[in-house]
Amino acid sequence: MTSTPLVSIVIPAYNHAAYLAEAIDSVLAQDYPHVELIVLDDGSTDETAEVLKRYGDAFRWETHSNMGQANTLNKGWAMARGEVLSYLSADDALFPNAVSQSVAALQGDVVLTYCDFDLFDPASKVIRKVSAPDFSYREMFGRLVCHPGPGVFFTKQAFAASGGWNSSFRQMPDYDYWLRLGRQGRFVRVPQLLASFRVHEASQTFAVADELKASEPVRIISAFIQAQPLPSELVGLEGQALSSAWIASAQLHIRAGRFTLGYAALRQAFVLSPRTFLAPRILKVLFHSFFNRTLHRIVRVVNRFRG
Repeated sequence: MTSTPLVSIVIPAYNHAAYLAEAIDSVLAQDYPHVELIVLDDGSTDETAEVLKRYGDAFRWETHSNMGQANTLNKGWAMARGEVLSYLSADDALFPNAVSQSVAALQGDVVLTYCDFDLFDPASKVIRKVSAPDFSYREMFGRLVCHPGPGVFFTKQAFAASGGWNSSFRQMPDYDYWLRLGRQGRFVRVPQLLASFRVHEASQTFAVADELKASEPVRIISAFIQAQPLPSELVGLEGQALSSAWIASAQLHIRAGRFTLGYAALRQAFVLSPRTFLAPRILKVLFHSFFNRTLHRIVRVVNRFRG
């Protein structure tokens, strides 16, 4: 790459008009000099188009018929002219130095950077800081630890080699993509707060997953194993990875109240890898399955009273 590469950030916008301006403004406020912003309205039925019109020609934007997050991102990245690519959910935000700090870390064989981030509520009040773990490809595959969150940046060259997001995945398309992108080079954590991730009822990670979405962890891992020979560092972790995938599926079923399916998924996880199933972290997973949504609601109520 050049010393100051053009960075293209795509915002896929679907019915998040209430938050979209904050996301856009956070990109326009970057201290890095070469940023291309592309906002794609994915057939929103709220005031998203009106929000975009207020910006005039400050950046590239357009509206198309609804085709989902993955297809919208793939379209945006195909339009992008930058050597470095990124995306920002329409309800999230970047800190002003997010691009500059991330580009500085994209050196040598590094193909992706990710960062620490704040969780914030619908009123943009911080709930807590999330310190992302240092990257381990083995952990990402074997234990389904999705290291990158908001504030990821990756090279266009690695993107071209890996292909785009898989539009058949609607719950964890990012995790599927990071697994594939990890074949191209190293991921590096930037140990700074560079982004904010919004928690609200309509967000994908907070919403109740239907049965098809709850099956995604297993489908993603199975497809990754079958697609081509595994990288040498992942060989031998197949059973652990599939067991972890069933546990993640159980978590989604339980959170949605499908306890019979959740129990069946947990049983399958135990059969595949008893050691994985009996790891202490499983208690944490099950706790969050039952109480995560309730805890976030409680925190939001407390923040409203404090504010």
